[in-house]
Amino acid sequence: MRYLTTGQLAKEAGVNIETIRYYERRGLLPKVPRRASGYRQYPPDMVRRIRFIKHAQALGFSLKEISELLSLRLDKNTPCYEVKRRAEAKIKDIEEKIENLKRMKKALARLTSACSGKGTVLDCPILEALDN
Repeated sequence: MRYLTTGQLAKEAGVNIETIRYYERRGLLPKVPRRASGYRQYPPDMVRRIRFIKHAQALGFSLKEISELLSLRLDKNTPCYEVKRRAEAKIKDIEEKIENLKRMKKALARLTSACSGKGTVLDCPILEALDN
């Protein structure tokens, strides 16, 4: 079996070395043994695991949630609905965030429409509203 150094793993997975170290500290990647030279030896399947983590992050999953998904993935007897349930919960979270962002946008639009952009900050209705 061919092993990868941290640098090789980072390059193949498309992340930087600090990302790998961070994932190790967070428990998303297992601690791997070092060679006599002091370099870590990662099995090639760690590339796939890191890509899984990055894809899950891109879909909005937190590192805690990703850790749970990885645990579910390791148990071959885990029913698929467990993963689906988590994905549906993430969809609900995203929908709530979208609604919050829409409210924020509407509030900011009201504030900016009330501001002529003239005068000094002493007369700025946006800053005045933020003070209240």
